[in-house]
Formats: sequence, C-alpha cells, structure tokens
Amino acid sequence: MMDALFFATLVLFLVAVVLQFMGQAFKKDMLLEAAFTISLIGTAALTGYIVWRGIVAQRIPLSNQFEFATAFAWGIALLHIFLRRRFKEVAMSTAILPAIFLVLSYAALQPRDIRDLMPALRSAWFGLHIGTAVFSYAAFVGAGSLAVLFLVREKKGHNLDKQADLDYLIYRLIAFGFLMLTVVILSGAIWAEAAWSSFWSWDPKETWALITWIVYAIYLHQRLRAGRSAHALAWFAVIAVIVVAFTFVGVNTLLPGLHSYG
Repeated sequence: MMDALFFATLVLFLVAVVLQFMGQAFKKDMLLEAAFTISLIGTAALTGYIVWRGIVAQRIPLSNQFEFATAFAWGIALLHIFLRRRFKEVAMSTAILPAIFLVLSYAALQPRDIRDLMPALRSAWFGLHIGTAVFSYAAFVGAGSLAVLFLVREKKGHNLDKQADLDYLIYRLIAFGFLMLTVVILSGAIWAEAAWSSFWSWDPKETWALITWIVYAIYLHQRLRAGRSAHALAWFAVIAVIVVAFTFVGVNTLLPGLHSYG
C-alpha cells in the first residue's frame, strides 16, 4: 500500500506537469487551475507517504537515497505552493513542477526497502543535518527553475520591473539555501567528530558539499557587486543546479565514501 501511494503521487505530479504546460500553451485558465489543484493533492499525498513511512520505520525517513530524494521532492513541492500563494504567478508552476516530477522519478528508481539506521546515523544531529539539506537543495532547485523562467521572459522582452522582482526572488531563495547549506556543513562536521573522531575527512560528499557552498558563495558575492548583470546571474543560478545535482546524485553513483548510504 505504501508503494501504491508513492506511485500515485508520482502520477499526480506527472498529470499536473502535463496540464500546466497545456494550460500555458493554449492559455486555458481552467487547465492551469486544475494543474495547481492536482499539485496540492500530490503534495498532500507525498506528505502522507513520508509520515506513513516514518511511522513504519520508527525513525525520520531520511536515511537513504530514496528517502532523501522523496523528502527533497517534498521540499520543492512546499516551496512551489508557497511561491504560488505568495506571488500568484502561474508561470512559476511551469518552471518548478517539472523539477518535482524529475526528483520523484529519480526516487522511484532507488531501492525502497526500509532498514534500521546504521550506528553512525543514530545521533541527535541526524534530523538537523539531513533535514536542512532537504530545504537547502529545494531552495537551490527552486532558484534555478525561476532563473530559467527569468531567461525565457528576458528573451521575450518581459516587463523590466517584474524581471527585477524575479531576480530578487532568485537571490532570496539562494541566500536561504546558502544559509541552510552552511548549517548542513557545520552540523555535519560536529557529527563527524562524534561518529568518526574527525571534523573533516575529505569524504567525496563532504568535498562536494563544500564545492556547492563555494559556488553559491560566489553567486552571492557577485550579486552584491555594483554593475552586476542579472542575465549572467540567472545563468549562474541555472548552471549551479548542475553542481547540486552532482552532489546529490553523482557523488553517490561515482564517488563512494562514508556517505554512500544516502
């Protein structure tokens, strides 16, 4: 039954993506409203799935790649709802919904069996470290998705004031994600010292988390410079998501280490 709920959630977001693109292409408000409503149902179903899995596992369901990917998609879904409610911009759904579906699709390819926590994960730092990573990655992906929207609108000669507002929103999302990633790295260092007697071991996941942090630190530095280019920063935000994706997927696939469990 749990698997059925997960795959029902995946289908709901697929339907939401299809309706959203059809609504945008044919300018049909009814389809756009249906897409948002279905995404709300999908988010509720995903929330229920995560809670159910946590009850069955008797722990926070964030201990492996499937669980983290599922929570990652949930974080993006919550961000999507917040942005739609706050800014009432239909096009934001067009930019963000595909990201939710892609992350859930990746999760669907991972083993879904429930296992006990390995000893190194049985720590009070577990929820803080991995939970903040969920929201950090979600904010970065949200920013990258909106940066794509910014570039598309720029090409179409969209209203400059609205473009400036979108640029500022991308900046705020990245600033939030950067803060969360800082918490991830610091809490991980403290946890590593307790678990492995070393604050930093240059494990591939640690290294790429640091690389991701540096990439977004560069973005924030450039954002505060005089004469900055909103166009260049939007491209930066899009390309930076590739670094996030490699930290999330590539490291586990190609560079096994102490974090290979998730």
